[in-house]
Amino acid sequence: MRTLISNGTVVTADGSYVADVLIDGETIAQIGSGLAGSGVTADETIDARGKWVIPGAIDVHTHMELPFGGTFAKDTFETGTRAAAFGGTTSIVDFAVQSRGKSLREGLDAWHAKAQGNAVADYGFHMIMSDVNDATLAEMDKLVAEGVPDFKLLPPIPACSTATTARSSARCSGPPRTAG
Repeated sequence: MRTLISNGTVVTADGSYVADVLIDGETIAQIGSGLAGSGVTADETIDARGKWVIPGAIDVHTHMELPFGGTFAKDTFETGTRAAAFGGTTSIVDFAVQSRGKSLREGLDAWHAKAQGNAVADYGFHMIMSDVNDATLAEMDKLVAEGVPDFKLLPPIPACSTATTARSSARCSGPPRTAG
């Protein structure tokens, strides 16, 4: 389906200006002035005169249904992504959790099951590792190939051993990154 958004104030990284936006499927195909008058055809045309046309935001740090301290985050994938979409966020990157004694794959699959059919926005996952062992270290490359961008280690109570942190960091393809 092709959609033409016409006469809106388009906001890009270079600034804002009145223009038309042609969307083909889920891809922005063209941005320009007077596209309809230049022969561009669309299945639907939306007049955005007097309105802003902005790209969707990406929230790269969300916690949908995250268990913590015997409780869970209040937002589900449905409520959290619906609220995000109302605010202009079209994609989230949530934290999938590996349960102790389970594989990374089981943790990622569990989070996909929570999101699938419930999320109203695009989503991806970071992976929280609870068990660092030879099997989970071997799984990391497979998950990266599927799109998991990073792995987070949370120290178990009372503390995470330096050896565990060093083993998992050494498995990563680059030097450890720190926030800030």
